[in-house]
Amino acid sequence: MAESVEQVAREIVGRLEQAWNAGDGDAWAAEFTDDADFITVRGEFFRTRPTIAEGHHHIFTTFYKGSSNRIALIRARAIRDDVILAHSSAELTVPGGPMAGTHRAIQSLLIVRADEAWRIASFHNTFTSEESLGQILGMDNWENHAAR
Repeated sequence: MAESVEQVAREIVGRLEQAWNAGDGDAWAAEFTDDADFITVRGEFFRTRPTIAEGHHHIFTTFYKGSSNRIALIRARAIRDDVILAHSSAELTVPGGPMAGTHRAIQSLLIVRADEAWRIASFHNTFTSEESLGQILGMDNWENHAAR
């Protein structure tokens, strides 16, 4: 793999952040394969790039309108030369409406090389709390999690 795994994942995550902050569902979906799987923070399952674009256009014009999202790569590793598993964190700020406030999430991205470009084949997004994200990043309380 000529490009570094982290560089590939960081660039994709950066473009997702730009697309979100521009409210551009088509640009968001452009990072996905044609047959991509997408699981929302609410556990809803969607498939295909056009469906992902349509869904994001909807949320960008309704309950996430005017929102901003800071997305940062946590970790990326190669599974094969043409497959990367990445995890990122997000901090979403919504200015008004039913989702007003700041929300944190963690994402899993399965990134594959498709037609000479890297694209997301699967994306799983999960709301989290600041405390649990700290545990994910530092793993300092892992034994406490197992006791719950």
